[in-house]
Amino acid sequence: MPSLTAACATPGMRRLRILPACLHEYRGFSALRPWRRPDAVLGWGRKPTALKARRFAARHAIPYVALEDGFLRSWGLGVDGHQPHSLVVDHRGIYYDATRPSDLERLIHAAPFAAEELARARRCMALIREYRLSKYNHAPARALPAGDRPRVLVVDQTAGDASIEFGLAAAATFEAMLQAALAEHPEADILVKVHPDVVAGKKRGHLLEAARHHPRCRLVGEALAPWSLLDAVDSVHVVTSQLGFEALLAGRRVVCHGMPFYAGWGLTDDRLTCPRRGRPRRLEEVFAAAYLRYCRYANPYTGEPSTLEATIDLIADQKRRHAQLAGDWVGIGFSSWKRRFVGDFLGARARLQHVARPDDAPPTAGIRRLVWSSHHQALEALERQPPAAPLWRMEDGFIRSVGLGVDLVRPLSLIIDASGIHYDPRRASDLERLLNDTTFSPHLLDRARRLRQRIVSAGLNKYNVGTPAAGLDLPEQHRILLVVGQVESDASVRCAAPEIATNAELLRRVRAAHPEAYILYKPHPDVVSGARLGQLDTEARRLYNRLITDISITALLERVDDVHTMSSLAGFEALLRGRRVTAWGTPFYAGWGLTRDHGRHCPRRARRLTLDELVAGCLILYPTYLDPRSRRLINVETAVGLLEQQRRTTRALPLPQRLYRGYRHLFIERH
Repeated sequence: MPSLTAACATPGMRRLRILPACLHEYRGFSALRPWRRPDAVLGWGRKPTALKARRFAARHAIPYVALEDGFLRSWGLGVDGHQPHSLVVDHRGIYYDATRPSDLERLIHAAPFAAEELARARRCMALIREYRLSKYNHAPARALPAGDRPRVLVVDQTAGDASIEFGLAAAATFEAMLQAALAEHPEADILVKVHPDVVAGKKRGHLLEAARHHPRCRLVGEALAPWSLLDAVDSVHVVTSQLGFEALLAGRRVVCHGMPFYAGWGLTDDRLTCPRRGRPRRLEEVFAAAYLRYCRYANPYTGEPSTLEATIDLIADQKRRHAQLAGDWVGIGFSSWKRRFVGDFLGARARLQHVARPDDAPPTAGIRRLVWSSHHQALEALERQPPAAPLWRMEDGFIRSVGLGVDLVRPLSLIIDASGIHYDPRRASDLERLLNDTTFSPHLLDRARRLRQRIVSAGLNKYNVGTPAAGLDLPEQHRILLVVGQVESDASVRCAAPEIATNAELLRRVRAAHPEAYILYKPHPDVVSGARLGQLDTEARRLYNRLITDISITALLERVDDVHTMSSLAGFEALLRGRRVTAWGTPFYAGWGLTRDHGRHCPRRARRLTLDELVAGCLILYPTYLDPRSRRLINVETAVGLLEQQRRTTRALPLPQRLYRGYRHLFIERH
């Protein structure tokens, strides 16, 4: 347990969710008080807000530790409330201050690095290139129009940026940079990237007017993903912008007119010198020093320490999902309870309005229509209308919550499908497309393998209810089969197993096929709770050897040999745990060569998948995940971490939800 204490220069620093995880050497973080002498003082780099903290530290002869956002910070901006995913922690200076040594300079000087660390750096660099990540990742990607002349990028910065002064530059450096770019590239068009707030008049820059008036300059003032710019140019001119380092990752020539952290190591064309540097370093060495050693990573949603690789995965998934769901939506027929959260699952770049009936939906072609997948009346009405706008379906995800949706427990994941829905094999779905068409990279498959192992080790499933199976005695001389009951009115039963349709018929078929087996029957939790109907008749109760109601499905899966189901998600959860699965219907995980299938053949599922390919498609790529606290999109690993935390703290069902359960059982399900 650490014994050191630290005082923060500003209240905002103490509100950083990742502060304890990134600064694990300190046991507490207090406000900076004249009468209190901490072991260290934390300030935000060389910002003016840190001046008081620096003076306090010098006066009391205690260390001043400089913090800053990491080089891979977040999907969105801090001013919009997005917490950082990484911090740099510097005891000597700060990376953008070339006037004095910093921890980062020392780390770069410490090269060569071990071969394993450099290999890790190259893998992470490749992932950043593949996912096209930057410090911030909210700006939309858009290819620039093709041109018949070479193009060069000149990067402006906002006035007052501390990295300009401490990067041995000044306001005049930007005009000199532009003139140098024009002179050194006489046949090229010069793209001048200016911050959108400068164009809007909210901030001051340096090159706005010059870019507007020079005939060879083209002003790029809209919010645009940095990699869209890098795709269009061969050379990049910067003063101290981090975009210059990302240009190096993209293989572009970089000219530095100031002294950013990546200049002075032989990687860039430098117009200034720093005597402390000058040693040649390879790109992976500078990357390893900056991104692997200097930066510290934590998950801002779970508050747990993280790694660069996990941070890349999280922000890349956020970026992918925000891009897919951006735009205008109309939600049709959602209950008042669902209206409270479905819009959050569409992300920060989506705009959602709700209407009660299909006829109330605006006819605008660009608006996507969104319907809960079991809202059959709305779906039928919309499918009869001319296809003026795309129709999307929404449903609970495969890793949902601690507790049942029928008890109004909010989900951590939802499915948002533009083609159909995963449980209905009568038509194609986005999941089928993903599983049929995706080229699963080694990194994605390794991620799926680790995710599968984590889920199994933690004993997680869709609802995470039930008790362990410690006291369950089973006969050793029989093969143990688990038959999983379902809510018979569910759409997944009607669509994927119409020939069977009832739990009683499923039991009859399993018993006929395995007359000597010892059969455990587990009804659906909603049926056990009394919230949904689906009880067996007297004859069917004679077909199983033992009824299991209170033991969790994950605990049971560890004790059985085979699992039989119509279309239950429990079959997928059994596959994760290496169990043999017989599908009597056509669930989403059947037809890919991993199950014994007795349901209807689906000719669209022509590919044979490995288990980790199935996991990658079903759990990483298909669902949308949400942090209920911040209402931000997250990824599956973060959702698993939140479930683990929730399961440790969740107690009995609150009284309002218990009352709703009784109301639904008496007045809804029985009518």
